[in-house]
Amino acid sequence: MTPQRVLVVGDLEATRLVCTLLSEEGAEVVHLLGPEESGLRAALATPVDGVAVVVRGDLLALRFALLVEHLQPGVRLVVTIFDRTLGTHLAEVVPHCTVTSPADVAAPAVVAACVRPEALAVLASPGGVQELVEGPDGVVLRDARREPEGWGRRLRRWVPRRYGGAEGILLLGLSGLLATIALEWVLAAAVLHEGLVEGFYTSARLVATVGPAEAELHEAPSWYLGVSGALMLVGIAFTGALVAGLVEWIVGARTAALVGPRRVPTADHVVVAGLGQVGLRVAQLLRELRVPVVVVERQEHSPNLGVARQSRIPVVVGDASSRALLTRVGVHRARAVAAMGSDDLDNVAVAINALAVAPEVRTVLRAGEGAAVTETTSLFRIGQVSDVGMMTAAWVCASVLGRAPRVVWAQAQQVSVLDDDDGDDHRPVASRCACL
Repeated sequence: MTPQRVLVVGDLEATRLVCTLLSEEGAEVVHLLGPEESGLRAALATPVDGVAVVVRGDLLALRFALLVEHLQPGVRLVVTIFDRTLGTHLAEVVPHCTVTSPADVAAPAVVAACVRPEALAVLASPGGVQELVEGPDGVVLRDARREPEGWGRRLRRWVPRRYGGAEGILLLGLSGLLATIALEWVLAAAVLHEGLVEGFYTSARLVATVGPAEAELHEAPSWYLGVSGALMLVGIAFTGALVAGLVEWIVGARTAALVGPRRVPTADHVVVAGLGQVGLRVAQLLRELRVPVVVVERQEHSPNLGVARQSRIPVVVGDASSRALLTRVGVHRARAVAAMGSDDLDNVAVAINALAVAPEVRTVLRAGEGAAVTETTSLFRIGQVSDVGMMTAAWVCASVLGRAPRVVWAQAQQVSVLDDDDGDDHRPVASRCACL
């Protein structure tokens, strides 16, 4: 049987792993690290059976995909694109093109490691959420149980919580004003002997800094006037805090809410470090499972903040390797911490500091861009490693060879692919190619 000839485009770690996996499958591989149009034309001068485009940047991937379709129409094409809208349009224009992204490939295995340790992967399907588990005759997909959302959890969403930033200032001012109104209300009823409505009117006038309503007509004692005067001054301070927090709340990024679905959870949640492609997809899948989640993102103007807001995912801006910030987002009461940053060393730092704050918390680390995670975990266990690059390469390899993969997972130095036709396929984790 004539081996398939496959063109691989890109210079990422996952691209080099695709090159190695295809070679192990017996395919004839042509690897272009960073081709221009002339190089791509030369490579496609001889027909190929498939093309895999695994590059950094959706627009660059789109350009290469359309150029390949122009040069060799109808060729089997696999492209990694993060933006789902862009990927959908590309699949409509090029029907034989398979579009995925490292985030979509890795998220099912990462989520399973965070909340379903007994499962290999958790994935969303048109009929609901499914999980992949080991059965007597191999791996099987079964319906996954969504997290029950009782009245207690729904009620806690609407309880304001101060965790810092503009939201904390806003809550401080609001709670201070409410406390001032309540105290003056009680004093008006006890000292001035006013009714319910009159007492509220008196306390409202005091908070508005116009003084207790005609207190001298009630022959109020001097201590009451002194307390009311102090409360007026305190009310000015709390009003300033409320206005400052409200202005920042209106014009700011609104990365999290005081109440509602985007409120930072307090217990039994997952802390995701990094709002990149993988971190966002992991958080979105956790939301589908009804698992409380909060994302910690270092960049205040991350391009994915808008998408997280639309997905009703709370985001706290700060350094996820800071123990103070990890404590603030409740890592000691969390079920798992997922370090999904693009830098392996940053992920190691997040996991180590999370374990320092909460030694029993489950930690999951993204790997695939270097050897730092592998070297660190060989010295001491800091969490479960999810090799995003290897899982992406296995998915792309299966797709470009004509199979239809459904889910990929990595376990015990093996990467496995479950497809619709041939069942599950296991192979050792490959090494990157040495293409120059």
